[in-house]
Amino acid sequence: MDRRDFTRLAALSILARVLAGAAPSHAAAPVTAETAERHHQEAMLRYAELTGGPKLSIGMLVYPGMFLQDLVGPLSMFEALMNRDIHLLWKNLDPVGNDGSGGPALIPVKPTTTFSQCPTQLDVLFVPGGVPGSFTMMEDSTVLDFLARAAPNARFVTSVCTGSLILGAAGLLDGYRATSHWATRDVLAELGAIPTPGRIVTDRNRITGGGVTAGLDFGLALVAQLRNRSYAEAIQLYLEYDPDPGFNAGSPEKAPPIVTAFLNDMFAGMREAAFATARRARKRASRDF
Repeated sequence: MDRRDFTRLAALSILARVLAGAAPSHAAAPVTAETAERHHQEAMLRYAELTGGPKLSIGMLVYPGMFLQDLVGPLSMFEALMNRDIHLLWKNLDPVGNDGSGGPALIPVKPTTTFSQCPTQLDVLFVPGGVPGSFTMMEDSTVLDFLARAAPNARFVTSVCTGSLILGAAGLLDGYRATSHWATRDVLAELGAIPTPGRIVTDRNRITGGGVTAGLDFGLALVAQLRNRSYAEAIQLYLEYDPDPGFNAGSPEKAPPIVTAFLNDMFAGMREAAFATARRARKRASRDF
């Protein structure tokens, strides 16, 4: 390399460093939470053919002893909807616990709307499951009366996991195909329903989900019914719901025999309680009718 080449290379190196550190004369305005939210809303409007539609009214029962994931799974999907009101329904506005053992709630849930304040017309009436909380609700006349009043004016009457037992106890699944957690699915027959395997079972305007995590699939399926498939797929991508658990034991048919035997043994007493509670609920409903 001669002197001229060296000088040229040095000059280019200095120029590159200057350009790299130079700030543009028209620097963009800093991004704030407000500008990000405005861009978000503008994008939603640009895709109104996906996100638009009449205002939705969604009522979700909450109660002591419910299984939190039964509520949170569908709620995550519903919260991603535009133009909706979501009501967490209970007898009063006191926080309800979700510890089925009767201990203090790790994550208490605060209702937003009392039964008496619930809108007359609901697009979705939803009931989560939870043991033993759902058994208590199956014999709670205030809860059952509310569900029986709200259901006739609801577009969809729905549940996840053992929430279907509560719907059945309220007389809302008579003659309908329905599902529940796999350990309690056959209990539905005691309540006038037709037990049907499936992660989501739809019969007319009754939509029931299987156990716990089925609430995620249930929520997406309902979003597609309430709006459209593309919106449901957008929410799936937004939440990065792309499950890959690394195991294949999510149903009795797939789980290893020792795992199924363990769960069946563990659930034996719960199943007895479920059947006994269902029979009492059915008998009470027949007498009241």
